[in-house]
Amino acid sequence: MAKLKYEEIADSLRARIADGEFGPGDVLPSGRDLCEQWSVSRATVIKAMDVLRGDGLVSARQGKGFRVREAPLARPAGRRKAGSARVTGGHPFRRLGKPTREVPPGHVADLLSIGGGEVALRRDRLVLLEGSIPLSLVSAWFPTDIADACPRLAQTGPIAEGTTHYVARQTGRVPVQGSDFTKVRLAAAAEADQLGRELPLAVAVVLHVARDEEGRALVVEEGVTPSGLWELTDTYPMSHG
Repeated sequence: MAKLKYEEIADSLRARIADGEFGPGDVLPSGRDLCEQWSVSRATVIKAMDVLRGDGLVSARQGKGFRVREAPLARPAGRRKAGSARVTGGHPFRRLGKPTREVPPGHVADLLSIGGGEVALRRDRLVLLEGSIPLSLVSAWFPTDIADACPRLAQTGPIAEGTTHYVARQTGRVPVQGSDFTKVRLAAAAEADQLGRELPLAVAVVLHVARDEEGRALVVEEGVTPSGLWELTDTYPMSHG
């Protein structure tokens, strides 16, 4: 399906940011310049910018246009419904350690559909509340074919455009189905240490898997959140029956 013009503009700017043409704090081309470059109306440009704002990639400055955010946002694992914006539930985060290729736990390997002993690429992040209070410890696991096609996943720093957009740009594969599995358990000592809590600590664990149109896993995320900070709200229709 052909992309709409505002989507093309957003994708172009996202790629230019990802490639370093515009760094954190830099001002993006003006609305007038973009209108002339793409031969579109101002409303189309505004819609493109709204997409990038929803990604948490840019912010508006009164009278100064749009700037690349100084720090990208990340969300805890799960809740990736179509149309959900990165800024909705997004928080500052800190990348933990260097991404490594290692054998994932059995439950993660099952969701990735890889055999025992096969490695995957692991990226860890600590999602933070205001005041740098740890909210959630998230491990993202990428199958080898994705990791090989997306070398920046192995870099330590954050990917400003977000891993979903980056993987889609590199591979042409986009998530069309997500599944979340939630359970409650006691935290391991290393988890409690990263979350700045003492044992015993009850945590909510969310396993999120994103699959492409062929049902292949693009990523599995495991998020560990202290029970007192985890909440799920659902609103739904009811009947009299």
